Amino acid sequence: MKKNVGDLDAFIRLWGGLFLLGMGITRDSRTLMALGAGKVAEGITRFCPMLYMLGLTTVKDNEMEGNPVREERRMQTPVAQYES
Repeated sequence: MKKNVGDLDAFIRLWGGLFLLGMGITRDSRTLMALGAGKVAEGITRFCPMLYMLGLTTVKDNEMEGNPVREERRMQTPVAQYES
């Protein structure tokens, strides 16, 4: 599962989800609890199914530096081979 949620977006989803989860618990609303739990899960996993279906991402290139997947992709760039 490829991450498609950036740092700020994950932070907002996590805290917004916790807020919705708390509101759902205090108001005894299963809908708010489900929405809040979903947003918390998206914030933790940094993957949003809706963004995936739309082909969008909120991850910036500088957030991917040091990521093993990004480094692996960088290593696979074609290199000119010299004949001896």
